[in-house]
Amino acid sequence: MSSFVEPVSSPSASGDPAAASASAAAASFAALLGKLDYLPASDIELIRQAYRLADQAHLGQMRKNGDPYITHPIAVAAQCAEWKLDAQALMAALMHDVIEDCGVTKVQLAERFGAAVADLVDGLTKLEKLEFDSREQNQAESFRKMLLAMAKDVRVILIKLADRTHNMRTMGDMPRSKWKRISSETLEIYAPIAHRLGLNFTYRELQDLSFRFLHPWRYDILAKALAKSRTRRKDLIARVQGEVDSAFRQHGLTVRIMGREKTLYSVYRKMDSKHLSFSQVTDIYGFRIVVPELTDCYTGLGVLHQLYKPVPGKFRDYVAIPKVNGYQSLHTTLIGPVGTNIEFQLRTHAMDVVAESGVAAHWLYKANEPGSDTSQRLGTQWLQSLLDIQQETRDAGEFWDHIKIDLFPDAVYVFTPKSKILSLPRGATVVDFAYAIHSGVGNTAVGAMVNGEQRPLRTELNNGDVVEVITNASAEPSPSWLSFARTGRARSKIRHHLKTGAQEKAVELGERMLGQALRSEGIARLPQEDGEYKAVWDKLLRFTGNKSRAELLSDVGMGKRIANMVGKKLAVLLTETGLKPDALLISTERYAGGPGEGSTQGIVSLDGSEGASVQYAPCCRPIPGDRIVGYLGRGEGLVVHVEDCPHGKRLLARDSERFLPVEWADEPVRPFDSAVIVTVNNGKGVLARVAAAIAHAEADINHVDMGEDPAQTTTDIRFTLSVRDRQHLADVLRSLRRTPSVIRAQRFKPVKD
Repeated sequence: MSSFVEPVSSPSASGDPAAASASAAAASFAALLGKLDYLPASDIELIRQAYRLADQAHLGQMRKNGDPYITHPIAVAAQCAEWKLDAQALMAALMHDVIEDCGVTKVQLAERFGAAVADLVDGLTKLEKLEFDSREQNQAESFRKMLLAMAKDVRVILIKLADRTHNMRTMGDMPRSKWKRISSETLEIYAPIAHRLGLNFTYRELQDLSFRFLHPWRYDILAKALAKSRTRRKDLIARVQGEVDSAFRQHGLTVRIMGREKTLYSVYRKMDSKHLSFSQVTDIYGFRIVVPELTDCYTGLGVLHQLYKPVPGKFRDYVAIPKVNGYQSLHTTLIGPVGTNIEFQLRTHAMDVVAESGVAAHWLYKANEPGSDTSQRLGTQWLQSLLDIQQETRDAGEFWDHIKIDLFPDAVYVFTPKSKILSLPRGATVVDFAYAIHSGVGNTAVGAMVNGEQRPLRTELNNGDVVEVITNASAEPSPSWLSFARTGRARSKIRHHLKTGAQEKAVELGERMLGQALRSEGIARLPQEDGEYKAVWDKLLRFTGNKSRAELLSDVGMGKRIANMVGKKLAVLLTETGLKPDALLISTERYAGGPGEGSTQGIVSLDGSEGASVQYAPCCRPIPGDRIVGYLGRGEGLVVHVEDCPHGKRLLARDSERFLPVEWADEPVRPFDSAVIVTVNNGKGVLARVAAAIAHAEADINHVDMGEDPAQTTTDIRFTLSVRDRQHLADVLRSLRRTPSVIRAQRFKPVKD
C-alpha cells in the first residue's frame, strides 16, 4: 500500500505546530489507506482526491483536543472501511462536513465527484443540523428527516453512525455539560438504529460509551468488578476453551473458538432490571464458535450438548428463524465444569460477518455474490414499516411514539397457517399479527385461532404460535384496540382508520343536518359545490373560515358549528343568486306539529352505524324504541339522550339551540348497550344462574359490577347488556325475574338532581 500513501512532511526543527498538524493528518490518512486493499486503485485515487479537498477545506480548523479537524473525517472514513463500504461512501465520509462548515457547494461536489457522492454529503449535512433535545416534537421531526435520508440511501445513516461512534470515542474532550444530552441521544436513538441494521459491534460500543459518559461512577465500579472477575475466572475460561477445542477435534470439525464477554452496559441493564448484584449475574462470559458450513452449526450443537449439560429452555435457533435485522446463530446455554452457566453461539463465517456488520455486509459480499439480494434486504422491512407509518401519521409526537416501539427488536416469531414466519415485538397481540399481514385483515379482524383454539384479539402471542385471523367484512377497528396493540404499524393503522372513519361519518351527518337547517329556511335541498353554486360555497367558506366544503360539513357534524346559523347564512347567499325560498316548506318545517311527511323529512335517522360522530349517552344508554333527542356537543358530535333523561333535560334548559330532532331507523344494524340492576339473594351459584338467564334471552354481557362492599344477604348486581331494542330488553328482564334467587330486575335510569 506504500504507493498510495501521501508524502509526509517532516516538522521543522523548531517544532512548527502547523507542520506537526499536517504530519498527524497525513499519518491518519496513511492508516486509512492501509485498510483499503479491497478497493481497486482507481477508487483509491478518487478517495485521495476527496481527502485533498477535505484537507484544504478544513485547513486551520482544530478539534477540542488540539488535533487537526481533518483527523475526524479520516476516522469516520476508517470506520466505514471496516464495514467495507464502497468508494462513494468513503469519499462522502471524508467530505461530510465540507458543505456546512467550509462553504463548498453541492454543485461543486457533483461536478468533481459525481451526483451520487454529492447527494450523500448533502444528506449527511442535513443530518448534521439535527439536534435532538428533550422536546419530543423536535425529536420526532428530526427522526423523520433521518428516516427519509435512510430510506433514500442507507449509506447515509451508516456514515452518520460512524461519525457518531468517533464523536463518542472522543467525548472526553467535550465539556461535561454536553455529556448527558449527547449520550442519551446516542443510547436512545443511534444505538437502536445500529442494532436494527445489524451493526452489532457498533451497537455494543455505542451502548458502552453512552453508559460511560451518562454514569461515570457506575461505569468505573462495574469495570473494576469485571476486571477482577476476569482474573478470577481466567483458569476456568482456559479450561472450557481447551475442552471444547478438544471435543471438536475429536469429531473432525475445524472451528474457530473465541471468548465473548458481556458489555458493561448489558451487565448494568441486567442488574438494574432484575435487581441483581454483580455476583448474581452468571452469564457474563461465553464463547462464539465459527464453523465452516451451515450443517456444521447443528453438528457442533450436538458436540457441545454431549460435552456439557444444556440448561432447559435456553436454546434459540436464529439460523432457521433469523432475527429481524438478519442476525443468524444458534444460541445454547450449558452448565460448565464448576456449575457455571456459559452461553455458546455457533455460526458460519458469513453469519459472523453479518452479525457484526449487518446491512453493511452487503458491500462486502455484493462483488462475490452479484445475484444474491439477501444482504440487501437486511433492515429493509423495518425501514419500509416506518415509511408506511409516516405516510399515515401526520402528528410528529404520535409518529415518535410509534417508532420508539419499533426501535427495540426483542421479537417473537409466529406462523401463518401456510407456515410463513412473521417477526413481531415481544408482547405483540393478535391485532399486531393481523396488521402485519395486511391492513385490510387488521381492520376487519374479530378474533383468531391460535394453535387451533379460538382466542380474542388481545391475546398475547408466543414464539412458535400458529395464528389464523378470523375476519368479518362489516367489522371495524375499535379505539380500545390501542390499549393492547404493540407495534407502531398496527397503532398507526388503527388511528388512521378511526380518524378517517370519523371524518367520513361527520361529513355525512353534517350534510344531513345542514340540509335540514336549509329546509327550515325554505330551500328544499343542499346545493352541490360545482357549477352555478361554486361562488356561493366560496363565499360561505370565507364566512366560516373553513378550507373546504367537506371540512365545513365535518365541523357541523362534530358540533363545532351550529347547523342553523350556517343554514341561515347559506340561505341568504342562495337568495342573492335569485333562488326563492318556498313559503309552504318554511311553514311545514317550522310549525307542523304532527308527524307528517314534511315535518319528519329532515329528522336525523339513527341505525347505529354512525361511528364516532354520534355518541349514545352513557348516563341513560338509549336503545331503539326509546323516545330520544339529539344534543350537538361542542366538538364531540351528536350526543343522543333518552327524552326524559335528567342530564339531557338540564342541557335543553341551558343550551336549547343545540338540540335537534332525531329518530330511530326502521332496522338498526347493531345491538346497543343497556344498564340493568338485578337484586339477588346471595347463595352458591347465583351469579351463574343469572348469567344463564341472560344468555337464554340471547343478550350479551359486556360488563358486570358487584361493587366493592362485602356481599350481604341481598346484593345488587349491575350489568351492561347488549340488546337489540326495548322489546328485547323486556324479554331479558322477564327471563331474569323468573330466575330463582332474583328478587328484582329493572333497567337502570339516571337519578334526577
